[in-house]
Amino acid sequence: MKNSEKKAVIITGAAMGLGLATAKELASRGINLALVDYNEKGLADAKTEISKEFPSVEILTVVADVSDEEAVKNYVKQTVDKFGTIEGFYNNAGIEGKQAGITEYDVNVFKKVIDINLMGVYYGLRYVIPVMQKQKYGRIVNVASVGGIRGVLNQVPYVASKHAVSGMTKNAALEYGRDGINTNAIAPGAILTPMVAEAFKQVNPDDPKAAETEYAQRNPIKRLGLPAEVAKVVAFLLSEDASYVNGQTIAIDGGESNIYGNV
Repeated sequence: MKNSEKKAVIITGAAMGLGLATAKELASRGINLALVDYNEKGLADAKTEISKEFPSVEILTVVADVSDEEAVKNYVKQTVDKFGTIEGFYNNAGIEGKQAGITEYDVNVFKKVIDINLMGVYYGLRYVIPVMQKQKYGRIVNVASVGGIRGVLNQVPYVASKHAVSGMTKNAALEYGRDGINTNAIAPGAILTPMVAEAFKQVNPDDPKAAETEYAQRNPIKRLGLPAEVAKVVAFLLSEDASYVNGQTIAIDGGESNIYGNV
C-alpha cells in the first residue's frame, strides 16, 4: 500500500486460517479491512477479535460465496462504497476437497473445488482489477499452494486448481503491470490451519496428530508452518516494498518443495 494514501485491503476466506492471520497482521499496521467469507458466524467472530486488539482499524464484513459471480461483484462494490479504494487484494478463499485417486474422485466434489479455488479467484481478479486500474495502483496476492508447483497424491482437483491460480497470476502480472498493479501468488506448504488439520484427519482418522508428526519429519526444518509466518510474507507482497516483485509464485514451505525422493 502507498503510505500516503488511505489503505484498504480485501481478504477472502477471512474467517479463519491464513485469511484471519493476515487480517491481524495488516490490522497491526493500521490497514482497513474488507473481510469476506461464507461463514457468517466465523466472520463476525473474526471482526470482534480484530476490533478488540486494533480498535482504530475500520472493518467491513461481507458474507459471500466466492464461486458466485454476483456475490463477488457485491463484495467489491461494498468495499469501494465504504473505503473509496482497494489498495490490496488477498485472494485467499479455497478448499481442499476430498482425498481420492484420479479415477475414483467424486466428480461433484471435483467441480466444487474448481468452482471455489479457480473460478472464485478468477472472479475476484475480474472485478477488483478495474478498480485498481482507475487508481493506477494495486497489489494482488493469490493463494496457490505447493500443490500449485508440484503434484500431491490423491488431490487432483486441488492440484489442478492451484496450478491454474499460478498461471492466472502470471497472466495478470503481464497484462496489468503497466497499470501499476503487481500480482503475485504464494504457495504455502503444510501450515497449521483448520483445513490442514482436516486433511490429517482424512489421512489418519484414529490419530491425526500422528499423521501430522509423520508429515513434519519430511520437512527440512522438521515442523509445520504457522499462519503468522505466511501472513508476514503476504503483508510484504501487498506493500510498496514489493514494488518490483510481479508474476511470482513464492513457496512458503520450509523448503519441502525442493525435495526429490520417495512418494
